[in-house]
Amino acid sequence: MHKLLIGMLTVFKHLFKKPVTLEYPEKKMVSPKNFRGKPVVENCVGCQCCIKVCPTGAISMSEGEFKIDLKKCIFCGNCMYYCPRGAIKMSGEYELATVNKNDLELVYKLGGNNERN
Repeated sequence: MHKLLIGMLTVFKHLFKKPVTLEYPEKKMVSPKNFRGKPVVENCVGCQCCIKVCPTGAISMSEGEFKIDLKKCIFCGNCMYYCPRGAIKMSGEYELATVNKNDLELVYKLGGNNERN
């Protein structure tokens, strides 16, 4: 009987508390200020510093294009920190799941901010 009372007390204590989780698809999480989400590249000049500091080799450059392979990226932010021009920013975008693997390769034109997949 005593344990039943303690159990009921615990239930009532948590009954009126605010929920800890979000109802995800309907309510989106607000990313913290220092969150490292999808990388965004603007006005890259092709110095290749980011390629040298990327621990997984997710970044490549060829024929005037800058590519980031999100299948390899661990979102460490090294590319952003070591870019001398500040051309790479980590956005707050975290919904990156897709059915098509090709959508996980971001392609940017050097010197511009056009993204194409």
